[in-house]
Amino acid sequence: MNVTIQNMKSDHYLQVKKIYLEGIATGNATFQSEAPTWKDWDEGHTASCRIIATLGGEIVGWAALSPVSGRCVYAGVAEVSVYAGQDYKGKGFGKVLLQTLIKESEDNGFWTLQAGIFPENKASINLHKKLGFREVGMREKIGKMNGVWRDVLLLERRSRTHGNN
Repeated sequence: MNVTIQNMKSDHYLQVKKIYLEGIATGNATFQSEAPTWKDWDEGHTASCRIIATLGGEIVGWAALSPVSGRCVYAGVAEVSVYAGQDYKGKGFGKVLLQTLIKESEDNGFWTLQAGIFPENKASINLHKKLGFREVGMREKIGKMNGVWRDVLLLERRSRTHGNN
């Protein structure tokens, strides 16, 4: 696997959006029913810690952080998003992306990463746990999707270098 990780730029968004739409179509990646515009996506994610994985010049996955709150005491806490293209699932791209995102988050002063994952998304849960996330609870029937109430598992990873003093 000769994957390249680089910072995401606005001109990558069409391919990122395609991968996001593939995730939406699974019904187990997000409550979103459509991908946002670049402007809305950009405003909803941290300015740092936005990455893409490319293989032969094609974007095969992406990862980014979203702030969990606008309050300054939570400046080092972010929610993780990791997506691999449909044709690239199960090939290790998600792992490389999440490992890189964790390192970048620590380099940028984040002390806690959170993930909210549907219980049915076993692959994502297993990936996060392999990389140091622990399950901290479940939000039962937190939102409706296509008329069905859905639960979300909450996982978190504390930085080994920040916020543990």
